[in-house]
Amino acid sequence: MTVHALPQADGLYDPANEHDACGVAMVARLDNKPEHEVIVRALTALDNLEHRGAEGADVHTGDGAGILTQVPDEFFREVCEFELPAKGRYGVGMCFLPQDPEGRAKLEELIELNIRIEGQRLIGWRDVPVDEDHVGSTANRTRPFMKQVFIGAGEGLGDDQDAFERKLYVIRRIIELAAGPDFYAPSFSSRTIVYKGMLISPQLGRFYPDLKDERYASALALVHSRFSTNTFPSWDLAHPFRVIAHNGEINTVRGNANWIQARESQLASELFGLDLQKVLPVVRPSGSDSATFDNVLELLMLAGRSLPHAAMMMIPEAYAGREDLPDNLKGFYAFHSCLMEPWDGPASVCFTDGRVVGATLDRNGLRPGRWVLTTDGYVALGSETGMLPVEPHEIVKLGRLAPGKLFMVDLEAGRIVDDAEVKEQVAGQQPYGRWFDENVVRLEDLPEVEATELAHPIRELQRAFGYSQEDLRVLLAPMATAGEEPIGSMGNDAALAVLSERKPPLFSYFKQLFAQVTNPPIDPIRESIVMSLGTGVGAEGNLLAETPEHARQLVMQQPILRNAELETLRSVEHPHFSAHTLDITFERAEGQRGLKARLANLCDEAFDAIQAGANIIILSDRAVGPDRVPIPSLLAVSAVHHHLVRAGTRLRAGLVIESGEPREVHHFATLIGFGASAVNPYLMLDSVGRLVETGKVEGVSVDEAEANVVKAIGKGLLKTISKMGISTIQSYNGAQIFEAVGL
Repeated sequence: MTVHALPQADGLYDPANEHDACGVAMVARLDNKPEHEVIVRALTALDNLEHRGAEGADVHTGDGAGILTQVPDEFFREVCEFELPAKGRYGVGMCFLPQDPEGRAKLEELIELNIRIEGQRLIGWRDVPVDEDHVGSTANRTRPFMKQVFIGAGEGLGDDQDAFERKLYVIRRIIELAAGPDFYAPSFSSRTIVYKGMLISPQLGRFYPDLKDERYASALALVHSRFSTNTFPSWDLAHPFRVIAHNGEINTVRGNANWIQARESQLASELFGLDLQKVLPVVRPSGSDSATFDNVLELLMLAGRSLPHAAMMMIPEAYAGREDLPDNLKGFYAFHSCLMEPWDGPASVCFTDGRVVGATLDRNGLRPGRWVLTTDGYVALGSETGMLPVEPHEIVKLGRLAPGKLFMVDLEAGRIVDDAEVKEQVAGQQPYGRWFDENVVRLEDLPEVEATELAHPIRELQRAFGYSQEDLRVLLAPMATAGEEPIGSMGNDAALAVLSERKPPLFSYFKQLFAQVTNPPIDPIRESIVMSLGTGVGAEGNLLAETPEHARQLVMQQPILRNAELETLRSVEHPHFSAHTLDITFERAEGQRGLKARLANLCDEAFDAIQAGANIIILSDRAVGPDRVPIPSLLAVSAVHHHLVRAGTRLRAGLVIESGEPREVHHFATLIGFGASAVNPYLMLDSVGRLVETGKVEGVSVDEAEANVVKAIGKGLLKTISKMGISTIQSYNGAQIFEAVGL
């Protein structure tokens, strides 16, 4: 039996679409003194968040509830039948194992073997007491067997608890990779431990008697009540995870996970050394958006970044064009945008490493979060007011999570640390702003090169790419005149692409997904401060390091390139940038065989170009003619993108598409969504120029008309990405937020 027991992809269900919309809370003592009262208050808050979770047809089976605490040292010393080393010198692995005794025994042997191989000491095992009267029958049928493994720190680590944490992480990842879905560890740490499952909120403390034991004490606790939106609950996808508890949805997660996979070939860490290769891939398959986020945050933290630093990298606040942020903080965000795209979507994330505990909100602030400090030294934060009974005279201070802001409690220092202070400390670690300014190259600063003339009459090219009179008159003309998307009457009577007899372009088979019920779309006009069209091309460096060279990116204000800008990019002369153009047309006479062969060769040519030093790959169909047919631009981009991801070289180059095919906002959205950093729609731009020259667009020059069309498409892209609760094109790039109908 696999521990998570999620069904396989079937019909309309796909486990890759697991999302959450939940209740989350945190309770901590400012003096870092472990108390059972922390657990009591956290479970009370969890009970009061029951309405935030969900349950199935079996009302006693929940989507998930859980608690993360510090390792309860005194409790384990009293209940374990073996002697424990000093606090911090042993770790506890909470293990979800198969109910089958034979399969469980084999996994226990595997765990013990890898503990010894990695130079640590097996202390003993403890069966986790559970009360089956407090779990639903549906959840009980898929319930794993819970055991705790106690691991002593090896002699070679000395008193370095951080090094011990890294070694425990390595051991856990080796076991996960070897055991597959039969093994899951909610926690594997010397600092924190997680109790969770397919429970409704009030069941958690009753199902796990440990949590009701007066001896179980901690100075902090994160609790979570899960609502697995339109998806299946499971034991391992309940929260908290090892570092976070999350309320919201990471809508860009598919692209984020792909980019992390692409970065793995470049990862290197002095702290991990050769152990780093043992933990790859970073992201555990079949995880939810929250689990995937947790996987990456955990690695960034263990590889040497502080928890606030890692959180600021993954969920940056909106910084472009803001006068209220200090320059060094804007420099920090700009520099880190060269390392990693934002994990975007409405998110409220509580996080802890056992020493600090905090929370952050996405740049839009589309999730609630309230906090309070009481006279008896407790701090509580949660999804809403009223989760804990606090009288007005007991309140010392209170507040709310604000968009893009951090709330942090430093337990070792015994105080709440202000957002500005945390960020000043993180942003001041290196001269990030100077690194960015000295190394980044802006497209508009490069010497402009003259645009290329069309190789064939414009009408022939328009026919070759399937342009219609409607495209020119109804779509392009209004955009060229006013810089706005054309407005049509309500309704769309066009046939589905798969049923159409008019051979629609490949783009038409793809439908963008919309935000789920719990995830409101953003108004890109009203919320313009958080929206961004900025993009860039170039090679990315090792994610686990920080050097000035990481900022060597060629950045653009928006992803639609005019013809002269594309030529400027193609002929870039700079020591850090080299462009290479690949032909995406094939011989007409060769038919389908020619298309397939050209795609295969195209992927190989892209790989070879990168190996030869190119870091800007331009895919061009300008060679189209009577004897040469263009590969659909979306097919070419996605094929090269995925091939380079699989080959581990995707992060060494940016992809730019030069095509006569795209002309609608949806066309550009799909190209960017499947991996293109920038698009040059040369035929669309030349068609706009012809409309002006023939008097079909009046009152503007050719240059103004082209600028208006680019502006209109930019507005359309912002509107499109906002439907999924996404704010930045950088996050949307490669996110693949589409479903294909009929392909």
